[in-house]
Amino acid sequence: MKNHIWLIPGILITAILFSSCEDRRFQTFTANVPIYMSYEDLREAVQVMDPIPMLEPGKIYFKDNYIFINEYMKGIHIIDIEDPSSPTTISFLNIPGNIDMAIKDNIMYADSYIDLVLIDISDPSAPVEVNRLDSILSYTLPNYDIDYPLAEIDYKEGVVIDWEVKEYKQEINYNPYPWPIYYEYDMLSSSSFRSVNSGGGATYGIGGSMARYSTYNDYLYLLEDNSMLKVIDISDIESPLITFDKYVGWGLETMFIYDDYMYMGATNGMHIFDLKYPDNPIKTAEYSHVTSCDPVVVSGNYAYVTLRSGNICGGTADLLDVINISNKWNPTRIASFTMNEPYGLGISDNTLFVCQGDNGLVVYDATTPSQVGNNLLAEINDIAATDVIPLDTLLFTIGDDGFYIYDYSDLNDITFLSSILVAGE
Repeated sequence: MKNHIWLIPGILITAILFSSCEDRRFQTFTANVPIYMSYEDLREAVQVMDPIPMLEPGKIYFKDNYIFINEYMKGIHIIDIEDPSSPTTISFLNIPGNIDMAIKDNIMYADSYIDLVLIDISDPSAPVEVNRLDSILSYTLPNYDIDYPLAEIDYKEGVVIDWEVKEYKQEINYNPYPWPIYYEYDMLSSSSFRSVNSGGGATYGIGGSMARYSTYNDYLYLLEDNSMLKVIDISDIESPLITFDKYVGWGLETMFIYDDYMYMGATNGMHIFDLKYPDNPIKTAEYSHVTSCDPVVVSGNYAYVTLRSGNICGGTADLLDVINISNKWNPTRIASFTMNEPYGLGISDNTLFVCQGDNGLVVYDATTPSQVGNNLLAEINDIAATDVIPLDTLLFTIGDDGFYIYDYSDLNDITFLSSILVAGE
């Protein structure tokens, strides 16, 4: 009898274990399977390389006769434009996971997946990493084949640098869906940067209108996850300090700082923040519009916002809105004009430049803001333009097909000076 009593618990344990194994179910399917770079390798990856072909240009930035062009998720092309008719790419700065940048004095602030990297560009031909803030940014993913779901991501493995579409086996956890696959809503293509000169003796770069990173006084502003604003005190580059990290709205895409205020473009409108206390921005107002992607630029008492349809933001509007912002607590739209798939925009004095993707770029007289859309000055139709920087008499544009420089000193005769095209164009 004792032997039987001894065997019963063993039989029960065996049955439970067997039952547990039997309860496990797996699903095999075709998915985007992540390819990782370890965190250790990521933090050793920033390096200066010989120039490489431009394949997928992203953000554009100007400082001290140099143009910095993001190669999407790869790094930054550094281009000498002292002679704008003959730009010379002098190096490529390898920064895995890079999308955005901003510059104050001789320090570039660039994202590298989950890290923020500080790079000394005193000598643009030989940049040097001088500091790194580990794991302060959101975990971002590269683009993937949307025809297939994403396989499970193991965040302990490192950052995802690419995908392999292949058969994948994953355990079913009896979720309401057929298998525990999750989809990532990728907003990376709408990410951008902007940097402005706010006086005080410091020198700042100038970026495009698709702003996600900006500098102002001794602060760096980072827009993350289309909802979070992070503010970093960069007065001491050896010890940067996060002073603000909060949810400030949803659908936020771009930022533009002008005259002590920050203007954020969102899928549902424009948000205004007072920077009187730059370490703690205060929201003053929100101007709402139909759902759409919308960068914003500001000059004087007017903000110019483009709304684009047929994209990840949704909506059906292709418009240029003009907003009176003289009252920062109550912005009001004074005019709206139909556009042709507008993207980024720039303004210099009374001249407004609007990019229209594959439809090129249009130039308007903005002397009377309420009539700007009726005062077309010029069109450039033979380029793809997604963002633009007007500077003195030079116009820098970036698009899917490459980088272009124009002389717009005579608005009746805008002159092409040079270009650096995407490989194969």
